[in-house]
Amino acid sequence: MNLALSGLPDFTCLPGEGRHLRGAISISPSVEYMERAYDDAKYGRYSRRPYIDMVIPTLTDPSVAPPGKHIMSCFVQYAPYHLKEGTWDQKREEFGDTVVDTISEYAPNLRSLILHRQVLTPLDIETMFGLSEGNIFQGELTLEQLFFLRPAPGWAQYRTPVRSLYMCGSATHPGGGIMGAPGLNAAHMILRDWKRGKA
Repeated sequence: MNLALSGLPDFTCLPGEGRHLRGAISISPSVEYMERAYDDAKYGRYSRRPYIDMVIPTLTDPSVAPPGKHIMSCFVQYAPYHLKEGTWDQKREEFGDTVVDTISEYAPNLRSLILHRQVLTPLDIETMFGLSEGNIFQGELTLEQLFFLRPAPGWAQYRTPVRSLYMCGSATHPGGGIMGAPGLNAAHMILRDWKRGKA
């Protein structure tokens, strides 16, 4: 979810503006909290108490919003692609309200700051960006899909069956996130194969 804000959220745990708002902000108060958030998704519901990672990019690049205004981008877990009841088009605003309500527990002034919100469901992410089932990691980051099993057993070394065609991205080891490691690893494999005359 993306929020256009008229000002900065004021978190009760660390009130006021400051450097603490420039990094990642997480609502994940305990392992049990995150487990309960996942339980909802296991049973076909979006999390009623979601685990949320947020950033406020306008604090590092003010040019992306009008002066004095801010953007808050929220990565919300968990929201299953397949809902047990209803469709994402029917549940979109309810889901957005749940996210705002959750953040507001920690930053009570948030609601009064919201100028506009964009709620992107897993279906939207699939439709708009081509990511299957809205999964930004191109496969779950679970034990059976990590290390030598990512993206699948036998295909974890960035090579494909097609000569000179390599894989790199969230679907490959070490997985999702904005880190560039899959691309770096694939480039090393390409160079190794090129030196051996196999690329």
